[in-house]
Amino acid sequence: MVRRKLFAAYVRKASMAGLNGVNGENGRRTSSTTTTTTMTTQAAKLYGKDLSVYDDLDVDTLLSQLSPEEISLLAKEVDPDDNLLPPSQRCSYECEKEPTGPLDRKKLIEHINKQALETPDRPEAKPFVAGVIRGKKWEPPEQSEKEREADEQIAIDMGDEYEHALNDATQEEIIDLAAILGFHSMMNQDQYHASLLNKGQPIGLGWDGVTKATQPKAYPAEPPNLTDIDKTIRQVQEDDHTLTDLNWNNIKNISDEKFESLFEALPENTHLEVLNLTNVGLTDRVALKLAEALERNQTLRVLNMETNFVSPPVIVKIVKALLKSRTIEELRAANQRSQVLGNKIEMEITQLVEANPSLLRLGLHLEYNDARHRVASHLQRNIDRRRREIQEVRCAATIRLPRASLKQNIEVPESISSLSPSPSPQPLTPEPPMSETPEPVAPLSSDPSYPADETPSEPI
Repeated sequence: MVRRKLFAAYVRKASMAGLNGVNGENGRRTSSTTTTTTMTTQAAKLYGKDLSVYDDLDVDTLLSQLSPEEISLLAKEVDPDDNLLPPSQRCSYECEKEPTGPLDRKKLIEHINKQALETPDRPEAKPFVAGVIRGKKWEPPEQSEKEREADEQIAIDMGDEYEHALNDATQEEIIDLAAILGFHSMMNQDQYHASLLNKGQPIGLGWDGVTKATQPKAYPAEPPNLTDIDKTIRQVQEDDHTLTDLNWNNIKNISDEKFESLFEALPENTHLEVLNLTNVGLTDRVALKLAEALERNQTLRVLNMETNFVSPPVIVKIVKALLKSRTIEELRAANQRSQVLGNKIEMEITQLVEANPSLLRLGLHLEYNDARHRVASHLQRNIDRRRREIQEVRCAATIRLPRASLKQNIEVPESISSLSPSPSPQPLTPEPPMSETPEPVAPLSSDPSYPADETPSEPI
C-alpha cells in the first residue's frame, strides 16, 4: 500500500514537471522587438506518452521490478501528503542504527549534563578581569544648546511665598500635599493610606522607604442559614401574623415539593411581605408556580430570587404576573442561568414595567441602553407618584384632627405671652363647619390697636 502511494505521488510529480516543460517550451515565444503569448491546447504527455496510458498500469507490478536502492531513491524523492500515514512512513528516515533500548529520561538528562560539563568553553578573546571594562563603554550623547535651553525653561517660578513654604515643609506635609494633588507615584502605599486616613507617617519610611507586605484581615465566614423550612411552610399555610419576612437564602437541596407547598400557600396568606429565595436552586418548573402565586397574592411587597436557574422567558412571566396583583414594590432576579437576556426579552420586560404603576425597584441586568433608560425613568416616576400620595395622606390626616387637639395646639402659656410685646403668630387652623359658631379668642398680648375693654369681633 505504501509503495503504491509513493509511486502514484511520483507519477503526479513527474507529470507536473512534464507539463511545465511543455508550457515552458511551446507556451511562450519571444523576439527581439515584441513578446507574444500563445495558448496551446496540446495533450499532457510524460516521456512522449499521454498520461492516459499510465492509468491502466499495475503499480504493484512496477514496484516489484524495482530494486531496494531504487525504492529508497523513490522514497527520498517523493513525500506523499497523506495525514493518515505515520510520519515514519511518509518521511525519508535514513537512520540505520538499531535502537539501544527503551527511553530513560533520567539517564538521558544525566548524559547531556555530563557532555556539557566535559565540553570545554570557547576561549575568550579577552579574559574577564573584575573591574576592567571589556569593549567600548556606552556614554550618553551630548545635548545640543537648544535642548539645554529647553530644559532650563521648564523650571517654574512659584513665587517667594510658595518656595519658602515648600522649603520649610516637613516630609509628612509634602506627602499629604502629594496625596491631595494626586501624585500617587511619589509615595509608597503606607504613605498614601496614612495620608488618606490623616495619620502620622510610619517611622523609618521616608521617600526611600519600601512598603512591606501586611497580613490581610481574616473575616469570619457567614453563618449558615438555619431557617426551618417545614416550620416556615406551616406558618405560611396557617397565615401566621408573626411571619412577615421569610428568608430561605443559600439553603441547599430544597426539594421541588417544598417549593410547591410554599407557593400554593402564598395566595391565601395575608401577612407575608418579604420573600427571599437567593441561591436556592430555583428552576423553571417551580418558578412558573411562583408566577401563578404572585397573580393572586395581595400582601407581598419584596421578592428576591437572584442567583438561580430561571430562564429569560420565565422571568418575563414573573414580571407579567406583577401586573395583576400590583403589590410588589421590589423585584430582584439578576444572575440567573442566562447572563444575557437578549433584545427581545429586554423589550418585553420594559413594556411590562412601563405598564406597572406599583413597581419601585427592579434588580435585573439590562444590556441595551434603551431598555435600561426607559425602565429607570418609569421607576423614578413611580417613586415620585408614591411620594406625592404619602404627602397627600399626611395632609389629609392633619386636616381631620379633632377640635380638642387643635385647641390644645393653640393654647399658649401666660408666661410666654407676657414676655412678647406683640401678638405671637398663630398656627394655621382649618375653618370650622358652617353649622358651628366660632368662639371668640382673646388676644395673646396687649395690642394698642384694640381697646382694653373690648375684644376683637373675629377670631385671630
